[in-house]
Amino acid sequence: MRFLLKLSLTALTFIFILPHIGGITFHGGFGTALLVSLLFGFMLWLVDLAAIAISAMLTITSFGMALLWLIPMWVLGYWLLPCIALKLVSTLAPQALTIVGWTPAILAGLAMMIIGGVTSKLIGKKKD
Repeated sequence: MRFLLKLSLTALTFIFILPHIGGITFHGGFGTALLVSLLFGFMLWLVDLAAIAISAMLTITSFGMALLWLIPMWVLGYWLLPCIALKLVSTLAPQALTIVGWTPAILAGLAMMIIGGVTSKLIGKKKD
């Protein structure tokens, strides 16, 4: 149930919020938005997995010295992961989502990260 609610809220974000950012157009209805939301979630998972794998490889091969610059990069650059996932989605499904340039992708990534955090907090609460 929580998954469907979060998926629906992400789909509504694709329909109503992201097109207000200049350089982003969404083509389609709610069904298309649901499919794009699924694709975005999968791409975000892949990007996170790749970032963790690269970080682990650099940490192991440098005997931990890479952590001196990897930790600040993770803290300061965590908001770039949704941006990269959105660019991948727009590359894989250009008929549904078009993002022109990196600036709109960064703004949309920030919006998706904020909305994802808020919805996780709201959906995650259980009533006693």
